[in-house]
Parts: sequence; structure tokens; C-alpha cells
Amino acid sequence: MPIYHKLGKIPPKRHTQFRKPDGGLYYEQLFGTIGFDGMSALMYHVHRPTMIREVLSETDVNPKIAVSKSIKPRLLKGFELTPEDDFLASRKVLLANADIHIGLAAPRQSLRSYFYKNADADELLFIHQGTGTLRTQLGNIPFEYGDYLVIPRGMIYQIDFDGIDNRLLFAESFHPIYTPKRYRNWFGQLLEHSPFCERDYKLPQDLETHDEKGDFILKIKKQGVLYELLYPTHQFDVVGWDGYNFPYGFSIHNFEPITGRIHQPPPVHQTFETKAFVVCSFCPRLYDYHPQAIPAPYNHSNIDSDEMLYYVDGDFMSRNNIEKGHITLHPGGIPHGPAPGAYERSIGKTSTEELAVMIDTFRPLSITEEALRLDDGKYYQSWIE
Repeated sequence: MPIYHKLGKIPPKRHTQFRKPDGGLYYEQLFGTIGFDGMSALMYHVHRPTMIREVLSETDVNPKIAVSKSIKPRLLKGFELTPEDDFLASRKVLLANADIHIGLAAPRQSLRSYFYKNADADELLFIHQGTGTLRTQLGNIPFEYGDYLVIPRGMIYQIDFDGIDNRLLFAESFHPIYTPKRYRNWFGQLLEHSPFCERDYKLPQDLETHDEKGDFILKIKKQGVLYELLYPTHQFDVVGWDGYNFPYGFSIHNFEPITGRIHQPPPVHQTFETKAFVVCSFCPRLYDYHPQAIPAPYNHSNIDSDEMLYYVDGDFMSRNNIEKGHITLHPGGIPHGPAPGAYERSIGKTSTEELAVMIDTFRPLSITEEALRLDDGKYYQSWIE
């Protein structure tokens, strides 16, 4: 993320001696992306971050694809996903391609018995239900309903939930997740027309520094395999860091919708981007104010992308019989649009209270076995009058 942040103690100059109170050295680590060309952060550890005591296990966690090619629109009833205790076990990939895995999770317990790192993908967690704290080696971020949590690949983290009724939408992106380029100037600062700004970010705070030795399990996801490694020191032993590559939060409730006299296209809702997909936030907003406006979205063809829409809360104006936690998938190749009656009944309405997250991928999505368990089987016929 193109904003500078720092926590804890750091030396005045990079790559120079930084000594502990007892005279020993702290261990510097560059946490960077795209070789040495992307965003990075410099960490200072109490112990060497390279010490591996044992590789305990390897487990294949690749999603099981049930339908690799399909043009049929689908509706998945997300809240029918069965809750599970373990955070990682609760995460079920529903839609996948070579660029992104999209899924849901309903964890009942905090992730505290081990540490986790996704070495392949940036993670985007959307908190639909639950509150708690994302705990990372670069600091902690409290979260609540409506928060996006962006976790860069390679970031070690744990997660605390305040209760047992938690629902999350997640995306694992094999490309870096950025704020949209058109919202930023060439320095990286968000511009005046952006629907959010830097002061909306939830930055890491309360840096935990543990000088502890023992047996600490770190689970690392790499190339579809979950490795379990044993380390001799606590994984949160950073005394300070600075830079641009770190986890952060952003509330969907702080997204300020862009409206117009006539219906605006989906890119005005864009919140994040990669070179392979975009993420949009549909938030409560005033409707179009041209005297002849039709507030409902016009029918449009998905030629170059698959559209996944996750319904969070409110009145979903363009659809019928949609409930929170539902996912709709509109594959590329055929047009889609408002449900029968929605186009007409939107005329004269002045606002909407809908809340939803959309992910448009530029390559087709495959359907997993987990997704078929939630599929209503008849959504593709919902436009018949």
C-alpha cells in the first residue's frame, strides 16, 4: 500500500548496527515484493527469523474442482456453510482460477494454537459477522462488521474472535492487491475524487514483541500445500519496523459512493484492483436524479469477465429473493441484469440501502465441490417472466 508507516524501535539508518540493551544485535529482515522493486518493510527481530527446527507435515489443500467450465449463472446460499472450530479448516474455497480463490469461512474459534502464513497469495478478508483482532508480526488491527482486512503474502498472523458466530468472505489473490490506480496521483496519494482516503485506513498498532523460546508451530501455505513447521522462537518478536508493505483494514462503511444524474457503471464502486480482477463495494447511496432516470442497473453483457456478487445486508434492489450471505455468479459470455420487475419498480425510488461486495475476474472461474453443496440449482432460470 503506498503509504509510509512505522511501529516500535528502529535505527536511524538502514542496514546498520542496531543493538539490544545487552549489546547483542537485532536481526534485520527485508519484507519485500516483486524482487527488490515493489513495496517493502524493514523488520528488526529479537531472534533470527530463519531458524527451522523441524518440518512436521505436508497436506495438499488445493480446492477440489467439480465444474471447470460452465456458462450457467448460479446462486450459492452462503449461510448454509457449516461452522467449524479451526480457522483454516473453516475456510472453504467456492470459486477458483489461476489468479484467485474465493471462498467463505465460519470459524467458531480464534487462531491461537499456531501461526499462519500464506506464501503464495495476498489475502483479502471481509468481515460479515463477528468482531476481534487481527494479530500480526507487524502489529494488531481490531476489526468489526464491514471491515476489509488486506494481508500481504508472506505475513505471519493469528486472529482473535470475540465470539463464536463469525462469517467471513475471503479472497486469496496470486497478484498483489492495490487501491485503484486511477484514484492515486503519481506519488501514490489518493486523489480528491477517490471514494475514500488514507485517513480511512485501519493501520497496524500495538506491536507485540515476544522474546520467547520453545516450540512454536507455523503453518505455511505454498503452491497448494499446507506445511507445518516447528520454530524454536515466538513468531512475533519484531521490536520495530518501517515501510510500505504491511496489513491494513478498511471499512466498507467508509466507502463514499459516486452517484450521477443517470445510472453509473460498476467501476465507480471499485475498491481494490489487481491485474487479474477488481473488487467493488456496493453501499447505501442516493439514486440517480435525472427526471427520467431508471435507478436499476441496465442489462449488460459479461464478455470479458465473470462477476461474483456477495450480498451482505439491506434491500438488494436489482434482485428478487436474495438474502444476506448469498453469492451470485454471472459467467462471462452471456448478458445478465435486474430480476423481472426490478427494472420497473426502481423508477421513482430515491435511494438504496444495499450492502454487497463484488469481485469481477478477467478469467473464468471454476466451481468447487464445496460450492455445489450450496448451489440452489435453479438461479439461472430466475429471469423468466
